[in-house]
Amino acid sequence: MTNPTGTNATTPPSTNALAGRREWTALGVLMLPLLLVSMDVSVLYFALPAIGADLAPSGTQQLWILDIYGFVLAGLLMTMGALGDRIGRRRLLLFGAAAFGGASLLAAYADSAGTLIAARAVLGIGGATLMPSTMALLRTMFTDPGQRAKAIGLWSGVMTGGIALGSVMSGILVEHFWWGSVFLVNLPAMALLLLIGPFLLPESRNPSPGRFDWLSVPLSMAAVLPVIYGVKEIPSEGWHPLYVVSVTVGLLFAALFVHRQRTTGSPLIPPALLKGRGFSPALVLNLVASLAMMGSAIFTTQYLQSVLGMSPLAAALWSLLPSVFIGAAGPLTAQLVQRGADRGYVVAGGFAAMAAGFVLLALIGTDSLWLVLAGAGVLACGMVAIMSQLTDLAMTAAPVERAGTASSLLETASEFGGALGMAVLGSIGTAVYRHEMPATAPAGARETLGGALATASRLPGPAGEALTRTAREAFTSGMHGAAIAGAVLLTLAAVGAGVTLRKLGE
Repeated sequence: MTNPTGTNATTPPSTNALAGRREWTALGVLMLPLLLVSMDVSVLYFALPAIGADLAPSGTQQLWILDIYGFVLAGLLMTMGALGDRIGRRRLLLFGAAAFGGASLLAAYADSAGTLIAARAVLGIGGATLMPSTMALLRTMFTDPGQRAKAIGLWSGVMTGGIALGSVMSGILVEHFWWGSVFLVNLPAMALLLLIGPFLLPESRNPSPGRFDWLSVPLSMAAVLPVIYGVKEIPSEGWHPLYVVSVTVGLLFAALFVHRQRTTGSPLIPPALLKGRGFSPALVLNLVASLAMMGSAIFTTQYLQSVLGMSPLAAALWSLLPSVFIGAAGPLTAQLVQRGADRGYVVAGGFAAMAAGFVLLALIGTDSLWLVLAGAGVLACGMVAIMSQLTDLAMTAAPVERAGTASSLLETASEFGGALGMAVLGSIGTAVYRHEMPATAPAGARETLGGALATASRLPGPAGEALTRTAREAFTSGMHGAAIAGAVLLTLAAVGAGVTLRKLGE
């Protein structure tokens, strides 16, 4: 399959040879960057109160501290996937590991909200090099369809598990150290990858990539970021002309980007790739699933800590409970498809499960621990079932020489969806929260639940207790609004998956 030294192979194998021990060991190495990049999506959830107390970010800055990582990652994934196809996926992976480690160090010792936002943006740049490289290398190492399905199932489990582990790691570290320690855990793993990656991972690239279209890079960023910014602000701040213009400008750049891909001789994203059987539906459905998953996570983690009043460690440990069932979701889904179940119906079932999880979240009160955990568990199981099937479908439909580009598109949809979920569902929740908070409440308390709890701690006993109770009820109402919106969206996605993916597995 590759040169035994793993240094010179640049073209994919021509047969579906079975992968051996070296390839499976290399897959384990690839899980390191994947795990850390997925952890960084959620690593700040339980650290937010400590960050708020130390850096005093505004409500908007708090959202950007959470969102900027996913925004930058989504904006650069297409660029990095195409670049990896040209310069080598292993080379790009190792470059990304070094950048990710350096940005983690900067974030750990940030002394202001602005510095932390900037560090998270650089982490997004590093993450954008890591994610498409891992999937592209997996695609070239596992050419047998059965083995590739198993490898992708493991990849999906690590991705979902990393998001859960990130919040747990955050809770444990914040409980015993300072909030910056949540970033320092990245350094040993990245150092290990840099040490052993060159010897164990094979190099692969497109043997005839064509020239790199540099103009498409700023066009892709200009298409993604203004749209996300506007969509994030409109639900909570209203139809301000600035936000409407932002979305409009982003859509115009998106049209220019699409036109560029269709007319240039060496596009960043070849249009033919999107015409692969099932590829485009997989991208859209992956975006919707990620939107729902990440949009729900921002509420459930804050609920445990700020509504139920748990410590970061207790909240982190309780949040592990739904993950117990995730491990069975991937293998069960794979068995259903292998035994003849239609892939479209299986994916539709995953969306239906996620919708049911949101329905459970819409029923919670201010003291509903088990209902929240049940909703989160059902959501996560549905997500794993969806992710494993859509990833396998998309990567199988893509030619191996475009593995990096295909992977970057899939991850762009996922990361864009995740960031959009935090922005849209988070903004819906924020808007409901602000509507439910009385006008007589202090200004800081009307912005966020964290601000309300901080304000309440400085008030006399009865006044502080009343503000805390009101803020927790308002947050729960906001969670209800976001959950209802998520359930409706996922129900529509279930219908769409059943229609568009039916019989694609045959």
